Amino acid sequence: MAKPVRISLDGMGGDHGPSVVVGGAALAHERRPDTQFIIFGDQAIIAPLLAQHKALAANTKLVHTGVAVRMDDKPSQALRKGRRTSSMWLAIEAVKRGEADVVVSAGNTGALMAMAKVCLNTMAQIDRPALAALWPTVRGESVVLDLGASIGADAQHLVDLSIMGAAMARIVLGIENPTVGLLNVGVEEIKGIEEVKAAGRILREVKLPNLTYHGFVEGDDLGAGTTDVVVTEGFTGNIALKTAEGTARQIAQYLREAMGASLMSKIGYLFARRAFDALKAKMDPRTVNGGVFLGLDGVVIKSHGSTDALGYCGAIEIGYDVVKQELLGRIRDMISLSQDVRMQDSRAGALEAAAPAAEEKPD
Repeated sequence: MAKPVRISLDGMGGDHGPSVVVGGAALAHERRPDTQFIIFGDQAIIAPLLAQHKALAANTKLVHTGVAVRMDDKPSQALRKGRRTSSMWLAIEAVKRGEADVVVSAGNTGALMAMAKVCLNTMAQIDRPALAALWPTVRGESVVLDLGASIGADAQHLVDLSIMGAAMARIVLGIENPTVGLLNVGVEEIKGIEEVKAAGRILREVKLPNLTYHGFVEGDDLGAGTTDVVVTEGFTGNIALKTAEGTARQIAQYLREAMGASLMSKIGYLFARRAFDALKAKMDPRTVNGGVFLGLDGVVIKSHGSTDALGYCGAIEIGYDVVKQELLGRIRDMISLSQDVRMQDSRAGALEAAAPAAEEKPD
């Protein structure tokens, strides 16, 4: 019998709290019966919700805590007030203790990042974690990172992001050698800031295993799906994400207004209803809900704070998949292989540089 996936949930996180957490867990358990849950939160609120889902309740341990991280808390405040006692910290700590394989939270992103980094630490050879998520494209989906875990990046960090993003694409998208692009202001090699150009040179010259470097990509390549993985630093990535979400809502509003503008438009909508339903499903953010904090020594999934039970279920399923496919092990393997390749490349370069000097040395 397959080993169950143990999932730790921050029961008080998100805009809607326990109702969405329990509802999403119930739906996820229906879809993935080999899941077991630990929910941390206010027992008086969560227990009655669990009682409505007998199958889920039979596979869930409820741990009471009356402390919750608020959505508007600063990360430093959350660490001071919620460390050791909040539902968010206890859910993360369950992963550290080996009681759970993955933690899912819809709570404050900054607080979740800070607590996860303090509690779990980063992987060896990784300086900073990154938030990665699936991005809908005209070709299907791409992995985009960093979406706001940290601000700024040097060349080495961008290379690390490329390796981690490629590892995620191999698991979630099922692509053996995913293509990787660096987000830039142009595709020409002379454009962009020095850190991005330096990262491009490394990825182009050092042939890292299990990924194919495509080159620079621009903002419109995100929706086009030009590459399987798009890499950028957190400030730019978060702006791109919020811009895309806002644009999707804007287009949806335009369509609703256009379809109700006149009798003929309403009749036209009836004839094209299936096409509009398909478009609505394609633009539904719940279908790609769930960002993964990569680079931590544990699996942490961030659900959108305003999502409903269906979206929260999607975040749980992302966590389930990355555990089943051993994402952490694959990232470690790819980082180790890349280090070996870079060392060999460095030695080869040193030998090439030394060879002319030896030839010119007089007898």
